[in-house]
Amino acid sequence: MLTKDQQYASLAFDQVNKMRNESKDDQTKYGSMAHRLPVLIRKAGLAQAIGFIESRGTPAQQELLNHISEAVGVEDIAEYSRKAELTEYMKLTNDVMAALVWYKRFAVSVLKVESGMDEDAGGETQ
Repeated sequence: MLTKDQQYASLAFDQVNKMRNESKDDQTKYGSMAHRLPVLIRKAGLAQAIGFIESRGTPAQQELLNHISEAVGVEDIAEYSRKAELTEYMKLTNDVMAALVWYKRFAVSVLKVESGMDEDAGGETQ
């Protein structure tokens, strides 16, 4: 039996590795958002950060949301985060932050996207 962290790592690696088939621009936008999303979540909250990506994000950044949704076991993370009760919302936020650790790591090791690259992708930096 795998730990939750191992499950996140395995799934994130597979998903990020598939992004290598996309354009370098899409890889950079995906990886850049993987680095920036934890900061957005800490500053504005999960629902607001997801809303920001939905309204201003690129298709590659939307794909990151889809990947995170799958990792935390939620079909539509945007809707779920808006409608969840407080305890569910807090758990979802913690799960997303735990999963994002792996997306950030693999953005660097697989996609070669360092923190701070393409900071204007998808809108203004928070």
